[in-house]
Amino acid sequence: MKNKFYSFIQNLQDTITSKLEAVDGKALFKEDIWERPEGGGGRTRIIENGHVFEKGGVNISGVHGKLPDSMQKYFGVEDADFFACGLSLVLHPKNPMVPTVHANWRYFEMYDKNSAIVDQWFGGGQDLTPYYLFEDDAIHFHAVCKTACDKHHPEFYKTYKKRCDEYFYNAHRNEGRGIGGLFFDYCKATEIMTMENWYNFVTEVGNSFLECYVPIVEKRKDSPYSKEQRNWQEIRRGRYVEFNLVHDKGTLFGLKTNGRIESILMSLPPRVQWVYDHNPKAGSDEEKLIDVLKNPKDWV
Repeated sequence: MKNKFYSFIQNLQDTITSKLEAVDGKALFKEDIWERPEGGGGRTRIIENGHVFEKGGVNISGVHGKLPDSMQKYFGVEDADFFACGLSLVLHPKNPMVPTVHANWRYFEMYDKNSAIVDQWFGGGQDLTPYYLFEDDAIHFHAVCKTACDKHHPEFYKTYKKRCDEYFYNAHRNEGRGIGGLFFDYCKATEIMTMENWYNFVTEVGNSFLECYVPIVEKRKDSPYSKEQRNWQEIRRGRYVEFNLVHDKGTLFGLKTNGRIESILMSLPPRVQWVYDHNPKAGSDEEKLIDVLKNPKDWV
């Protein structure tokens, strides 16, 4: 399973980066191959200062070795080895009318002293973080997510949409990071879902990403915007940074397992503002966004 899924994310990385380069029309992804001293490595691809994308990364990794002490305590195991692989992407567009997007699809195995698999699961999802709310964009993104989910279980979209709203939540701000999408974790074999079933589901979601996002980018990338709207984008990016550094489990796992810092922190945008006690004007488009972030909607 691990070889099969790693092969999938390698191919998906190629597909996504090729399409995004075509959409941008200026910048190309720079590739960085790296190795982890404790075992494994990855292939980082970064795009910067493009026509559409100010900064973004589409990264894959496959790491293995002894599970660090902090993670052994977290999982309640002793002397365990692990293998983890996944594709993680974040794209920060230049135009504030184009939303930031994040996606991740991953697989994890844990082994006993005899190298037998004692636990395995899939996780992942994709979510949208707009700076200005266009309801048709939100509906499109969620509709594609739902279509992918419905092929595998009638309750998946409802369940994983709710989990996404709950997970990508800045509790210290009492607001969501964005308008959600899908979030699933610890997807293990059950009487209903085998690991092969989970593989088919996760790869279906991964293959749906470009359909979720690219039509929105194409529609908004040449929209006019003001300096004030750019400032708002940078203030909201600050909330994105807060979530990733305070709450995000993937970031924390990477730091605790001696992950590669440049790859872990590639999700952070290049230009950000923190303005003291900033509040949007009543009745503004900016306030409209905040209202939805505080009160998640059912888009489809």
